[in-house]
Amino acid sequence: MIRKMICGAGVLGTSMFAATAAFAQEAAEAVAETVAEVAPAVAEAAPAVANPGNNAWMMTSTILVLLMILPGLALFYGGLTRSKNMLSTMTQVGGAAALAMLIWVMWGYSTAFGPEGNAFFSWGNLFLSQVTPDSTAATFSDEVISEYVFVSFQMTFAAITAALVLGATVERMKFSAAMLFTAIWLTVVYFPIAHMVWAGGGLLFEMGALDFAGGTVVHINAGVSALVLAMVLGKRKGYPTEPMPPHSMVMTMIGTGLLWVGWFGFNAGSELEADGIAGLAMINTFVATAAGAFSWMLMERLAGHKASALGFCSGVIAGLVAVTPAAGNSGPFGAIVLGFVASAIAYFAVAKLKNKLGYDDALDVFGIHGVAGIIGAIGTGIVYQPQFGGPGDGSTAMGAQLVTQVIAVAVAIVWAAVGTAVIAFIVKAVIGLRVTPEIEQEGLDIGEHGERAYN
Repeated sequence: MIRKMICGAGVLGTSMFAATAAFAQEAAEAVAETVAEVAPAVAEAAPAVANPGNNAWMMTSTILVLLMILPGLALFYGGLTRSKNMLSTMTQVGGAAALAMLIWVMWGYSTAFGPEGNAFFSWGNLFLSQVTPDSTAATFSDEVISEYVFVSFQMTFAAITAALVLGATVERMKFSAAMLFTAIWLTVVYFPIAHMVWAGGGLLFEMGALDFAGGTVVHINAGVSALVLAMVLGKRKGYPTEPMPPHSMVMTMIGTGLLWVGWFGFNAGSELEADGIAGLAMINTFVATAAGAFSWMLMERLAGHKASALGFCSGVIAGLVAVTPAAGNSGPFGAIVLGFVASAIAYFAVAKLKNKLGYDDALDVFGIHGVAGIIGAIGTGIVYQPQFGGPGDGSTAMGAQLVTQVIAVAVAIVWAAVGTAVIAFIVKAVIGLRVTPEIEQEGLDIGEHGERAYN
């Protein structure tokens, strides 16, 4: 009897447990269905919150790009000039960058990245009136970062591009003319190209042009603009018959190192997230640059010269420029090939083409940034393909991608060249471009700024 009672209790307990489990499962399914129905509405109502890790990486990247400008580019350019123009060169770099930052906040960001579907220019966002500490900017995934951080990151790109242009015109351009040119050039040339390439709705963006970190927006833009501005301005007094060697390769080498370090923010930061693609951009920035440095020195040896510090610095910059559009769009070996080839072609542009055509691009902005930028932008269409180790999925044929890249390069060249020519002639007519022959002879440090780099 007792055994029957125990067995009966066990059966009853098992039945009750099974019923409870079934009820719990039904309740869980009901809750899951309710959550699935409510979640979209809750997500839509809840404000997006910036990912702290990505935000921290982007703040770091932004500061690294600032390092590229001051002190990086200022030392790199300043060391390449004659000692009597050292401070004027550095001041033009710093002045152009500071002016670009102010303009970016006032109307630059609202021009290049309008908030209404990224439309070109937005009256409502002048002076960042619609940006708050809570507003966010979307990355390439579902993550977001603080919009102020995105604004600051893009601001440093505008600042360094404006400063790059002035390397072609050092030692003879008035400081006031450089500042007026910078203000107009940013508005007419840089902001439209940045919108075309990087903003949703932009002409080249919608075409599928690949420009990870600024091959067209920064380097082709700056290089072509520098060439046109230098041609309108005219040659330096005594060029090319008088020797005009760099006065401090030590300064230039320090600037080169700072540029290379800062470029990791430039390239890896352009992913907008601290993820695997940012890691890919990072290693590509190492190896393409190394290939560019050795390529340039090899070209020097093949031409019968000694491998030089200037050649090393030039090759580093050429490699960095070439990999910029391909930083997250290439495998490491593709980046090595791109850096090597672009640096070799840039060497011939500086050593041969410049002398043959007779233009005075003082610090070879076009020869390095323009030429290596063109090679890098077009070459990205090749190294992006999976058969060459790139991250592409093969959905776009290489030929079609190359056509898109060539169109993007052509648009950037034409827009920069025509826009710069018009602006240069306007500034020349309004306040003049050049310093007086006396100031040019004495040096712009004293003549334009009343001080000397060295006593």
